[in-house]
Amino acid sequence: MTAETLFKIPARIPEQRKVGMVSLGCPKALVDSERILTRLRADGYAMSADYAGADVVLVNTCGFLDSAKEESLAAIGEAIAENGRVIVTGCMGNEAEVIRARFPAVLAVTGAHQYEALVEAVHEAAPPTQGPYIDLIPQMDVKLTPRHYSYLKISEGCNHACAFCIIPTLRGKLASRRIDAVLREAEKLVAAGTRELLVISQDTSAYGVDVRHEERQWKGHAVRTHMTDLARELGGLRTPANEFGGGQVPWVRMHYVYPYPHVDAVIPLMAEGLLTPYLDIPFQHASPKVLKAMKRPANEAKVLERLKSWREICPDIAIRSSFVVGFPGETEDDFKYLLDWLEEAQLDRVGAFRFEPVEGAQANALPDPVPEAVKEERYARLMEVTERISAARLAAKIGRTLPVIIDEVGEPDEDGDLGATGRSQADAPEIDGQVLLRDVPATLKQGDVVQVLIEESDAHDLFGVIA
Repeated sequence: MTAETLFKIPARIPEQRKVGMVSLGCPKALVDSERILTRLRADGYAMSADYAGADVVLVNTCGFLDSAKEESLAAIGEAIAENGRVIVTGCMGNEAEVIRARFPAVLAVTGAHQYEALVEAVHEAAPPTQGPYIDLIPQMDVKLTPRHYSYLKISEGCNHACAFCIIPTLRGKLASRRIDAVLREAEKLVAAGTRELLVISQDTSAYGVDVRHEERQWKGHAVRTHMTDLARELGGLRTPANEFGGGQVPWVRMHYVYPYPHVDAVIPLMAEGLLTPYLDIPFQHASPKVLKAMKRPANEAKVLERLKSWREICPDIAIRSSFVVGFPGETEDDFKYLLDWLEEAQLDRVGAFRFEPVEGAQANALPDPVPEAVKEERYARLMEVTERISAARLAAKIGRTLPVIIDEVGEPDEDGDLGATGRSQADAPEIDGQVLLRDVPATLKQGDVVQVLIEESDAHDLFGVIA
């Protein structure tokens, strides 16, 4: 009896079905895409890097703003034109009738984080070919970010009822993940090479409210499902030991942090070096009248006091935020109030959005809409102010030596010199600035954290050399 007879090896192992993915929207949607692909990979599917090689293409959509919806519809149209076999998921999946009216050829439409329905649709469109040979492959999580940084989603949904937002409609009320599960995932990511964890949710400060901050056992002690407990435990993680030493504290960056009182408790962790000195706080506006119309907290004076206190505790803390200009009813006085507030707050990183009506949002019914030309003029003025503030704050770093995480090492130039691109602790990937390095050693690689002497700056980026 031959080995072929004994094991009944077929003449040809069937090829794996391949799935393509187009992921749009925020980092939270990117995490959804990673989970979807991880599940499909466990079911025996391979990933396709292009339309031509895919048996079916998934489009993970964004439906927060009308402009995002148009981008999603354009992506669906491109996928149909290039491949023809398309399944739509994500936030815009709640508007299945709109998608099907525009693209009748779409195979299936599922909503945000409806993983089971999506996987079932993929199985129907391209039945998996897995067998005893594919089943032997160990399951591995799929990452859509570089190896050295990872998004860590701690909850889904939101309990706020902001007048301009439809997130609770799209993704439901707050649903927090078990803290032991979050910490286990974080530990696994760091062990696999992640040097920077980006904590994300719709409202990181509210983590655990829905489960009354229940306690779970972790490493022999109880931890609450609470932002401060989470931050403290994440600050206890260490990179794996290797020939270069290891045992370093990974960068832990907190996003979407509403300025609830307990946020004050994480600032000392930043001062101690256990948490990256960075907070992403969605202020949205400063005028009490506009904030009230937005149905947002409106104690802007106390926020300024807290910013000052945070900087006294942790001088290197970087604050990023985003603001809406042209909200219905916003007057010139309201806008000037915002500009004056920004001058005093001296935020490190600022993004701005022109108000855009979103179908289903309460703000659409508010009186006194701001003309589009006025929105554009105010947006330009806000950007001018925040760019000037950013340039001054970055210039103050010239001459300092800062830790920088390397995102990319370039190719040698005509003289054989290498450059690299990285980020300081004040810079989140994709949304903030960069640190551009000259004359780096050939041994430098992506994910390394190096000390950099800052030599120059502009309105957004820093320039330097490894110290």
